[in-house]
Amino acid sequence: MKSPFPVPTSIVGLAGLLVALAAPALAQNPAPVLPAASPAEQGQAIAKKIAERSSGYGDMVGEVEMTLRNKGGDEATRRFTLKLLERPAADEGDYSLVVFQSPADVKGTALLSHVKINDDDDQWLYLPALKRVKRISSQSRTGSFVGSEFSYEDLSGNEVAEHEWKLDGEGPCRDGKTCYKLEARPKDPASGYQKRVLFVEKDGSRIQKVVFYDRRGDKLKALKYDDYKKVGGRFDRAHRWHMKNYQTGKETLLTFRSLVVNKGLTESDFNKAQLKGG
Repeated sequence: MKSPFPVPTSIVGLAGLLVALAAPALAQNPAPVLPAASPAEQGQAIAKKIAERSSGYGDMVGEVEMTLRNKGGDEATRRFTLKLLERPAADEGDYSLVVFQSPADVKGTALLSHVKINDDDDQWLYLPALKRVKRISSQSRTGSFVGSEFSYEDLSGNEVAEHEWKLDGEGPCRDGKTCYKLEARPKDPASGYQKRVLFVEKDGSRIQKVVFYDRRGDKLKALKYDDYKKVGGRFDRAHRWHMKNYQTGKETLLTFRSLVVNKGLTESDFNKAQLKGG
């Protein structure tokens, strides 16, 4: 029987997931004080504050389970190990290494990424079947990431400067909270989205949801974050990410089985030689 979850030929963009871990996990600080300014200036201020609060973890190691569910309810599960090294210099991006552990058809597949602040990321891919390391480009950003409802673009760095921001009011959200509605329109004309709308709790602690709109302006999918837990006694991280595609009925669930900071990783743990060994 043909699997409803075909094996992709590349996993470009997976390492961006590690950078994205920072986005839904804000430190325990009060909400940003909004200046008496335009909606665009207010939106920019909130976005910058979110980015500031997400830094400072040093390095990170985690074990992640990915569940793919199609419209008919069929499921498939994949597991991978992730490593991330934060590089605090203003002109440097983070390093990340991703290695799939299961199932057998993706086991050993690895991706090393250097996320850049003002340029395209550098990425090297190892596919066990080819037994070689290949440098890859950041093309096909709108394509599906390992058969999931996440695209490369979803999992890339998504720097604040790469979007036009606007505060689009506020409203009720989960757990009795009130959320800012923060609109982000990508500056890149090759983006697969017209905009994203982030629902940010006003107390400044968490992003609850992100809604994605396609190039036509139609609602495409939504990503919800929950099961927040403290990591390293300081960082509040969402351990469950649920992406639902409204247009296809497909879903992807990411469950972080473990997530540990400050493991003592260095730049030597993120060279191309690590791809084959993980």
